[in-house]
Amino acid sequence: MSEAQTAARVIGRYALFAQIAAGGMAAVHFGRLLGQAGFSRTVAIKRLHPHLAQDPEFVSMLLDEARLAARIRHPNVVSTLDVVALEGELLVVMEYVHGDSLARLLGTLRKEGARVPPAIASAIVSSVLYGLHAAHEATSESGEPLGIIHRDVSPQNVMVGTDGIARVVDFGVAKAAGRIQETREGQLKGKIRYMAPEQLKRGELDRAADIYAASVVLWECLVGRRLFDDDNEWKIADAILAGVTTAPSKLVPGVPAELDAIVLRGLSTDRTLRFRTAFDMAAALEEAVAPSTPRQVAAWLEKVADESLRVRAAKLAAIEGQSRALPHGEDSQPSGSDASQTGASSPRAAEPPPAERPLAEGLEPSHTSVGTAQSFAPSRARRSSAWAAGLGAVAGIFVLGLFAWGFGFVRTAPQRSSEPAASLGPRPEESAPKPPALATASAAPSAPEVSPVVEAEPEKDAQKSHTEKIGGGSASGSGKVTPGPRAKPPVADRTKPPVAACEPPYFFDANGVKHFKPECL
Repeated sequence: MSEAQTAARVIGRYALFAQIAAGGMAAVHFGRLLGQAGFSRTVAIKRLHPHLAQDPEFVSMLLDEARLAARIRHPNVVSTLDVVALEGELLVVMEYVHGDSLARLLGTLRKEGARVPPAIASAIVSSVLYGLHAAHEATSESGEPLGIIHRDVSPQNVMVGTDGIARVVDFGVAKAAGRIQETREGQLKGKIRYMAPEQLKRGELDRAADIYAASVVLWECLVGRRLFDDDNEWKIADAILAGVTTAPSKLVPGVPAELDAIVLRGLSTDRTLRFRTAFDMAAALEEAVAPSTPRQVAAWLEKVADESLRVRAAKLAAIEGQSRALPHGEDSQPSGSDASQTGASSPRAAEPPPAERPLAEGLEPSHTSVGTAQSFAPSRARRSSAWAAGLGAVAGIFVLGLFAWGFGFVRTAPQRSSEPAASLGPRPEESAPKPPALATASAAPSAPEVSPVVEAEPEKDAQKSHTEKIGGGSASGSGKVTPGPRAKPPVADRTKPPVAACEPPYFFDANGVKHFKPECL
């Protein structure tokens, strides 16, 4: 079984595989992002050494710097994708670039006694400078300059991809690493040979420090050896502070003289004499020597690093095949306290769906976002249904009340009928005692009873209507009832024979009050 297959370790949502390279601060591994629905992606994971991962100050600083580095978006910068602090590990997850570091390429060339062609060097270093300029100009979300400085520009932090593009690596790590170096008993550790004089003096740094380091890289590409090549770091520091340099064209025949001025200006010990920006130096470099195209850079890379690229491609194929068998998405999440670092096991995932969460007190759905308002649609529908049901019940009670009242009114109010009034018999309530003078007349079956007409006051009319309701009956008047002013009818003529229209000689108005027809009196 290969090293790639035996080195797999899942930390959070990342699978850690074989080591690509190692340094004094960390080791770089192949990695795979294990997403949901079988999604996966190859990444490069910088795994910090345990003594750094356990240093709270370093971890805090690294996290802050990584957040800043995430603001750099440029084709010549390897993106920092994530920082993971889990299970005692501190991982910096970066975009994977299939290619090789410039440090390995220069090492291979030195063994062969070769150098980087000037046009290839112009393409690689100008790309590095463009990436640095993007970092120097990066701003926050509110547009404020972030003042990002790499602080560790070196061949180890330059990746040349098989696509022919050179990229700067490790933004967000160098500053924290430099802080650790400076706090260890006053010793300077790391790649001192690429530090600017002001950095060695621990003075204030700006973008000029990165321009100086890029100039050292350019010198080494053109000459084929290190600019400060000594095993004693203090001697290296002295040489940097003294500014002892030699123009590349004096050491390597064939190097264009136009490059000498660019290199020596970038290596000036006075930072105010260097190029104002990395962009300016890149433009000057491209004007001095036309850079090779990405296709030409890719062909040069495959020629120099053919063997290492084939070995790396084989490892990558094995890793991608093995990662398909690893759990993805929710199945790859750790348990316990580490679960909060992942998606599916986080507290947010344990919350109920939006439609089941109660609406905050005093907050109407219209005050929420579109998505939130939609999520409350079922609750709003239930409230609307409840209101509709309540209103329907009230309406039903109201209708029933009207029906009951109307039923009582029908029993007491005169009924309109198309049948002749003569077919109706006398009203039961008219059998009440009447004046003696009319008693005989009221008993005659051929003539209806005639009660004395007395203009009643409203209270008496109401009492009479109430009496009629109690007595019941179905008597009704004929003809249309037209309410109008109540006038005192003339005294009835008892000798005048009744006519058909006067059977009966009375009618009831809309209020149930009995009136006698004037023409029948």
